[in-house]
Amino acid sequence: MTSLKKNILKLREKRALVEKGGGDAAIAKQEAKGKMTARNRILAILDKGSFQEYDMFVEHGARNFGMDKKVLPGDGVITGTGTIDGKPVGIFAQDFTVEGGSLGLKHARKITKIMDHALKMKMPIIGINDSGGARIQEGVDALAGYGEIFYRNTIASGVIPQISVILGPCAGGAVYSPALTDFVFVVEKISNMFITGPSVIKTVIGEDISMEDLGGARVHAEITGNAHFYSLSETECFEQIKKLISFLPWSNTEKATAQKPAKPKSKTSIDSIIPSDPKQPYDVRDVIRAIVDDSDFFEVQELFAANIVIGFGRMGGETVGFVANQPMVLAGVLDCDSSDKAARFIRFCDSFNIPIVTLEDMPGYLPGVDQEHAGVIRHGAKVLYAYSEATVPKITVVLRKAYGGGYIAMNSRHLGADFVFAWPSAEIAVMGPEGAANIIFRKEIMEAEDPEAMRKIKVQEYVDKFANPYVAASNGFIDAVIEPKETREILLHTLEISKNKEELRPGKKHGLPPF
Repeated sequence: MTSLKKNILKLREKRALVEKGGGDAAIAKQEAKGKMTARNRILAILDKGSFQEYDMFVEHGARNFGMDKKVLPGDGVITGTGTIDGKPVGIFAQDFTVEGGSLGLKHARKITKIMDHALKMKMPIIGINDSGGARIQEGVDALAGYGEIFYRNTIASGVIPQISVILGPCAGGAVYSPALTDFVFVVEKISNMFITGPSVIKTVIGEDISMEDLGGARVHAEITGNAHFYSLSETECFEQIKKLISFLPWSNTEKATAQKPAKPKSKTSIDSIIPSDPKQPYDVRDVIRAIVDDSDFFEVQELFAANIVIGFGRMGGETVGFVANQPMVLAGVLDCDSSDKAARFIRFCDSFNIPIVTLEDMPGYLPGVDQEHAGVIRHGAKVLYAYSEATVPKITVVLRKAYGGGYIAMNSRHLGADFVFAWPSAEIAVMGPEGAANIIFRKEIMEAEDPEAMRKIKVQEYVDKFANPYVAASNGFIDAVIEPKETREILLHTLEISKNKEELRPGKKHGLPPF
């Protein structure tokens, strides 16, 4: 046997050892929990045969507390590149079978190296988190590793899409990297994110709480808003990732890859979606499906702050971001959480050259002491800031109610909307007709022989004079009053003519959003 052949055999043996991760017993334990191995997760996400691994033979440098005698294959993380639908991505996956996927300095630097590659090569980065946290035996070196990851998350923000997948524990300082990325995916009964674990909470404050109730998948998808996509299995999660990627550009220097245009498949007539009674709710997603290609709408943060709907669709084959009030939940009002949700999505779309279509039907901001004390002024201002700052094409369609500050906030002409349209059912006013009439005509109503009859007369008078789209249209605040069935064609037209939009802003280092 030649020397070359011996060396090749040795290489294969070393690869096989690393690919076994923590060994058969650790892998069996992982799979018994319903979890795939780190390597299989990567292979399931990427195109078949496309994965190229780097830094396979990196070894930890820890020497204290018996670490000098430990061999940790790959130092507990797998990194590399591959393709999704033929386009390159960077990817890493923490390997829980190796020392619980704990993060040490070399482990972290494998991650930061692939993040640096992704940034330089202008491609998305996907990180799969499954780790017990910082490697205690490495002390401050482990903390330094986290800091280096957070720094790169921040530098890459708005330049390349960053996706985090929580497929196991993600605790303590580790949670801040996913929080800094663009989209976070969680899986029921597998994902857990928290700053302080259940055992510590019980010790400190005596509260007994399960890991799922503290920071499980449903908690972060529905209550905290830390997760953007929720699924019931890893396989479903990976399909969600692939679908999301199909809507996104590979970096901020390009646009998302266009698909073949297609007509909506929705069987619901757009003319029949909004009820005749203005107080009756409806599902705004039916409107979106009636106008997007293939009626395919990919919703983001579906379970969190459901009074606003955000997500991606295509029109004429091109990716579009949708922001829509949801009358089915809290009448579609803006509150603290929905404001945060909308503002962040608007800024993402603006960062990555994705036009924004806003569908408006809301009576304003949610009133109440709880909201005021929670900072609804500060949170609500984030929507104003995000729309005003965005320079991508911005188009608004007022479907029904557009009252008070809510009218201004939802991408009005006054915040720089490029086009604003209204359906005949639109009510654009300072407040609802009933409330306005009760204030303006209070004396006349109280002094009338039949106050209720007079109230109805005055409500209708206010509707005729103000609560309709024509007053705003007469002032040029609305570009056109359109029939619902005309919406798709008008949006297609305005998106087409907005493709080369250029908007100059004052030179500055950066603005100061109302964080």
